[in-house]
Amino acid sequence: MPRPIAHSAPVPAPVDKVHAALVSEQYWKDRIEQIGGPGAQLVSVTAINGTISVVITQTVPEEELPAAVTAFKKGPLIIERTESWGPLGGGRAEGKFGATVDGAPATISGTTLLEGDDTSSTMSLSGTTEVKIPLFGSKIEAMISEQVLGLIDNEHDFTGNWIAENLG
Repeated sequence: MPRPIAHSAPVPAPVDKVHAALVSEQYWKDRIEQIGGPGAQLVSVTAINGTISVVITQTVPEEELPAAVTAFKKGPLIIERTESWGPLGGGRAEGKFGATVDGAPATISGTTLLEGDDTSSTMSLSGTTEVKIPLFGSKIEAMISEQVLGLIDNEHDFTGNWIAENLG
């Protein structure tokens, strides 16, 4: 059964600057380089009229995986992530995110929301993690959800810092 995930975090920047970062190809190049991890790649970026769709691959080495994962998947986990953001209007922009694990029945999907004003912003997400493995699925879902939320915290921190350095 899918496990719900939800997260919300402030970004200490005006909503228009946060959105400008999120729809910037350079932001994604810098983000994957600085916090993407070993073997991370920016596979594709499609930016049109204040919107963006991004595909990223990230690798988790086998030695960093819990036994519950290595029991069904040998070798590193290769994760393909997608993220898209729509246009900014009325102090808000909506988006979508997703992730799949190569060779494993695990998916994450959901929606994102950027809201704010001239002084601060909030980025939030709502979605589900699902691992279709009998007996172990819920345990792995919990681990994936925890890892994803930690990763999102790092990405939000990166976003605030990137804006200060590049759009400040």
